[in-house]
Amino acid sequence: MTERKIIHIDMDAFYASVEQRDHPELRGKPIAVGHAEERGVVAAASYEARRYGVRSAMSSQKAKRLCPSLIFIPGRMEVYKEVSRQIHEIFHEYTDVIEPISLDEAFLDVTDNKPGIPLAVDIAREIKRKIRSELNLVASAGVSYNKFLAKIASDYRKPDGLCTIHPDQALDFIARLPIESFWGVGPVTAKRMHLLGIHNGAQLRARSLEMLTREFGKVGAVYYDFARGIDLRPVEAVRVRKSIGCEHTLEKDINRTSSVIIELYHVAVELVERLKRKDFRGNTLTLKIKFHDFRQITRSITQGQELTELSVILPLAKQLLREVDYEEHPIRLIGLSVSNPRDAEADRHGVWEQLSFEFSDWE
Repeated sequence: MTERKIIHIDMDAFYASVEQRDHPELRGKPIAVGHAEERGVVAAASYEARRYGVRSAMSSQKAKRLCPSLIFIPGRMEVYKEVSRQIHEIFHEYTDVIEPISLDEAFLDVTDNKPGIPLAVDIAREIKRKIRSELNLVASAGVSYNKFLAKIASDYRKPDGLCTIHPDQALDFIARLPIESFWGVGPVTAKRMHLLGIHNGAQLRARSLEMLTREFGKVGAVYYDFARGIDLRPVEAVRVRKSIGCEHTLEKDINRTSSVIIELYHVAVELVERLKRKDFRGNTLTLKIKFHDFRQITRSITQGQELTELSVILPLAKQLLREVDYEEHPIRLIGLSVSNPRDAEADRHGVWEQLSFEFSDWE
């Protein structure tokens, strides 16, 4: 069996780098893409801003405290989409087996590549060079025999990194890897891992499959495989997204029931409009709540009928809301999404759309 050759390309500080490219006066300065007002959120930060601790999804107020000289730039999503399209044109010079993860990152399977280049690292090097010369942007690349390790490799030497993890090096590399660097391990999971005495790949590998599935459910089996350098997922040229939704970041934290219901209504109306515009049909409704302290939860309910009408969605949303204790924990953001489409055509339409320019972490 031919060993796969996988490349993960990750654009460095993509939105911020595009702004610095297009506005020379911003180069070398700490900038944040987003809004500076009280309820604003950082969508992306330049490396100059990251040196102060500014990160995406951080509140704008906290970002300004960390970096008083921070310059906020309104986002230009259409520009970023166009630049992403140009990057993908470069990818297609080498392979059509491309799985986009977001506008600024993607997996490429170059096992059988168009130019017939034997080494994947040489392809990665060429792609990085073309992105720099043709688009005046910088990318990091990771190369390995599966998606997990290629993703880890691309993060390893950022910015402007190029890292290859060979099969004979993989287990030693994973053993030294902090648990926070494992794909799918966010802050909440990392904290649970630490409580179990798991701080790196070697300690994760020492845990049994039974123990990991007991503690983490089905994903425990994924962690078990990752610790052993196993990831059999293919690079999927068409990445299916199976939900559509929207969310509102509120101007002020709220905890009065009447105010929460009004905001929930507005989100539900927006959701119904998006469902109709995309001709999307699903039967699972998910409510997302982010509290004043940025802690967030989701609640879902599945019905036997398709969820397309406000008269059906709003009562279900209210039912889910009753499971949320917000009297002592004021709400900062409310989101709703419909998922679980019943047919393949709906699968191709699914997409998450945000009403505000910010990233969302659903862990």
